[in-house]
Amino acid sequence: MCKIEIITEYFKYFSTKKGMRKLLNQELGRKTVEEYRSSEKAPFVIVLDNVRSQNNVGSVFRSADAFLVEKIFLCGITATPPNPDIRKTALGASESVPWQHFDNTVDAICGLKENGYIIICIEQVDQSVELQNFATEKDKKYALVFGHEINGVSQEVLDLCDFCIEIPQYGTKHSFNIAVSSGIVLWELNKNLTPTPLPRGRG
Repeated sequence: MCKIEIITEYFKYFSTKKGMRKLLNQELGRKTVEEYRSSEKAPFVIVLDNVRSQNNVGSVFRSADAFLVEKIFLCGITATPPNPDIRKTALGASESVPWQHFDNTVDAICGLKENGYIIICIEQVDQSVELQNFATEKDKKYALVFGHEINGVSQEVLDLCDFCIEIPQYGTKHSFNIAVSSGIVLWELNKNLTPTPLPRGRG
């Protein structure tokens, strides 16, 4: 039985069943790399301030791809593609999401400020705003800064930020992995943006 016949039988079987079924890969409306690069982007760039884990960097690329982030700035010791550990967790997203490396995070932040970006550090500080209470504004651009896994965002970068956002936590750790944090923040901030309709055949 050929692949098309298998897919056809799959649909015949599940169309007679009640309830939900998992979608096939070809139903997900995935963009090609070229389609991603030509798509209208969310008004966000990500800045990684000396992130040490290459697997975390790859995961951030993957989340950035999912939310149509404009670009990732890889700063200081943060690893850059091509890199096997980044590739392992990015699953190809390092090919779709544009990136740029800076030796110094401050240089990246200063350039973004000159280009009109609002700088938001994701960090626990005395004047932080809880994530759910921060609302993005229409026609504004935002740079989301995530820091080192142990030391967080450096103080010299914090001194340049416009806002600090903190993810509320209620357990004993009060510490998310940076890859988890980036996904949470991107999801929450994107909720204020106009949603993109699901591809035909979905819903």
